[in-house]
Amino acid sequence: TENEMSFLPQKEEKHPSRCPDNSAFKQQKLPAWKPQLTIATVLSTFFLTGAFCLSVGICLILSANSVREVQIDYSDKCSDCSKLRENSSNWNKECHCSVNFTLKEDILGDVFMYYGLQNFYQNHRRYVISRSDAQLLGQNVNIEKSYCAPFTTYRNGTPMAPCGAIANSMFNDTIDLFYNLKSSVIQVPLLKTGNSWWTDKNVKFHNPKAYNLSSAFAGTARPPYWWKPVYLLDEEDERNNGYLNDDFIIWMRVSAFATFRNLYRRVHRIRQFADGLPAGNYTFHISYNFPVTRFKGRKHVILSTVVWSGGSNPFLGIAYVVSGGAATLTGFVITAIHLKLRKKKTYFQK
Repeated sequence: TENEMSFLPQKEEKHPSRCPDNSAFKQQKLPAWKPQLTIATVLSTFFLTGAFCLSVGICLILSANSVREVQIDYSDKCSDCSKLRENSSNWNKECHCSVNFTLKEDILGDVFMYYGLQNFYQNHRRYVISRSDAQLLGQNVNIEKSYCAPFTTYRNGTPMAPCGAIANSMFNDTIDLFYNLKSSVIQVPLLKTGNSWWTDKNVKFHNPKAYNLSSAFAGTARPPYWWKPVYLLDEEDERNNGYLNDDFIIWMRVSAFATFRNLYRRVHRIRQFADGLPAGNYTFHISYNFPVTRFKGRKHVILSTVVWSGGSNPFLGIAYVVSGGAATLTGFVITAIHLKLRKKKTYFQK
């Protein structure tokens, strides 16, 4: 009967055991080391860290201070061209200006020319993503599905190459440097290739494969603010054209700050400039194309050397000095506390 069946022993159901395996690792029996913090180890760590940071910081600051740099602001000196550029109807009119300056001492070694922009915000979220990496790799993609809008296609459906707000706002002033002698004026030879990162030039940017660049970009149009198509950025050097143009590649690496500088040219060390830039009078001849007045911006040209630690930027050295000073000060504070507590302990023991 059912009552009799209820009193019979029933077979227990087996449940999987949750007990970990009996191994040294899973049973947490592996040998371990627990550091014993003593006053000697703590103080030596703070003082050694402070000494290291202070020495590195001082070296970095001295290195940054040894950089020779000349910065020329040409925003006001080219004010006539600036006013011309503010009117969009004058987009096809050329405007040139000159800025004179004097080098009192020679700038020896490799000299780099930068253009600097002030109050130009490249870190806006929609601006940063307004590009098509697939297009810049030379692939045939539908840019309307990218983040390039509204700089994707024209009203007639012609796609822009390159697309996006970053490419459309590319810096396009032309800057030439001249050395003024008493009897003649010599143009300083400048190198416009070899200025971009190797990874950008060889990995992140590629031109479409075709017989020539003009056919590779057939069926596309330049961005609205450009004067010429992308395959004519450098008509003198085929290897520095299209998406592989150094000026274009450098501009596409956006800055995190509103004030920044980008490498523009390098002084070619030949003839009179084999050792660098000699002291004397110089002139920048500028073809003014990039307007900055509407957003209250400023434009600079910077001539600078570099050292083993980089350019003239003492921030890293100052950061090391501050960190080293804080570690050293903490060490002295801990020492004072330790001595005070030890005196109290000796007093109570007596």
